[in-house]
Amino acid sequence: MKYLIVAVSCLVVFSAFMFASSYYKEREALKAGFMAQSNASVFVRDHSATLGSDDAKVHLVEFMDPACETCAAFSPFVKKLLEVNSGRLRLVIRYAPFHAGSDYVVKMLEAAKEQNRYWETLGVMFESQRQWASHHNPQPEKLWSILAGAGIDVEKLERDMKDPAIEKRIAQDLADAGTLNVRKTPGFFVNGKPLQSFGYRQLHELVQAEIEQQYPD
Repeated sequence: MKYLIVAVSCLVVFSAFMFASSYYKEREALKAGFMAQSNASVFVRDHSATLGSDDAKVHLVEFMDPACETCAAFSPFVKKLLEVNSGRLRLVIRYAPFHAGSDYVVKMLEAAKEQNRYWETLGVMFESQRQWASHHNPQPEKLWSILAGAGIDVEKLERDMKDPAIEKRIAQDLADAGTLNVRKTPGFFVNGKPLQSFGYRQLHELVQAEIEQQYPD
């Protein structure tokens, strides 16, 4: 009888442990949300530049090209979405340098991370796009003087952009873009869901639908 009681007690303790462990894993998965999905790495890589709270449950992934006019046009709209959904929405930038010379510009942008000037550099690139990003005659070298005027250390930038790791990041982003069938920029995904019909209103609705689902209160 004594052994039976001990056995039953052990079984109860083990069952309680398994239940607690399962409950904890379930809560963590719910907390991680989209990032807990098995294919989440196709959308978000460790090298990806992000803006917004790390705890946000909604990820807006944008495959973009610094020379893309539509990417520049959408930039203020995306920033507004981040402001309105502060703490709930996180922007993830991925690269799809489809235009001629854009891979060179992406290297400059990635190198700006070493100066903690990534977002400032991207902003300058978008603002000055007409000066260097002509699709018929791209002249990305013009960015050197433009970035120097914006307070970027261009000598350091030129050294850092030669890091072989940047080439690998671009290659990975292009591979992921191919996997996700991104053929033009910007390509938007919200928690892995593609923007089926392109436009400002459609993007707003897709983000809001996911916000409401992840934050029902």
